[in-house]
Amino acid sequence: MSLLDFFKLILLSAIWGGSFLFMRVAAPEFGPIVLVWLRVAIASLLFSPLLFKRSILKELCANPGKMFIVGIFNAAVPWCLLAYAVLSLEAGFTSLLNAATPIFAALIGFCWLRIPLTRWQILGLIIGCSGVAILAGDQLSFKEGGSGPSILAALGATICYGWVSQYIKRHMGDLSPWSITIGNLFTATLLLTPFAITRIPEQLPSWPSIGCAVALAVLSTALAFLLLFDLLSRSGATATTTVTFIIPIFGVLFGAVFLTEDVTIRIISGMAVALTGAALTTKLIPRN
Repeated sequence: MSLLDFFKLILLSAIWGGSFLFMRVAAPEFGPIVLVWLRVAIASLLFSPLLFKRSILKELCANPGKMFIVGIFNAAVPWCLLAYAVLSLEAGFTSLLNAATPIFAALIGFCWLRIPLTRWQILGLIIGCSGVAILAGDQLSFKEGGSGPSILAALGATICYGWVSQYIKRHMGDLSPWSITIGNLFTATLLLTPFAITRIPEQLPSWPSIGCAVALAVLSTALAFLLLFDLLSRSGATATTTVTFIIPIFGVLFGAVFLTEDVTIRIISGMAVALTGAALTTKLIPRN
């Protein structure tokens, strides 16, 4: 990986890590559904010129059902779940739970596609789940005001990501990443529009919340996809996988710096255990 690509990798990780900060600030005023609708609608508008490219338009028209499924499970549902989660969970903590995505992707691949797991991957799954348990341990309360539903929502988002990643590999491997992204954003926008219309805030959100909503769409969605596809084409999927492990570092850092969130021993140890497990599961740590 070149120095330029390494910089892009860090930038992409910071942008996606910042998405949890943006959601944490904006979700309470916009509401989860309206915030996510703005995210996908603005990003769709930015990508709309690509619809004039005949090859992309052809793929979209030929695969409406697949685009519908990806729009649900790669954007609409997981992003709404994360926006709901940050209403009561800290940004850094939510980003750590989101880092469990590779663990669920491997589990779903094994159960659904019968993709075999090595003994080291199985060990990684066990270690990764232990890290999630350390993180969520004393917060998984379902009493009134407890964080249990929010934690389950954040983990539900990772399950969506894990499932849809396997779906794309199995059913959409021959399609352009640009077509999948545009189909993802456009269908999510259409799906969320009727729900967002009925949930428009009665009062205009504050300027910081508006700024975070715009940043979520422009930086953490549109620009992030551009960087992701550039890295995939130049450095390959293995190098780009490391983004997953850098995102929570920025998520925790931004939460601590801008929202004065606590960084406890439990968070640090849980992050270390969960990311080690995820690294083994994705074979980022090479083992036979």
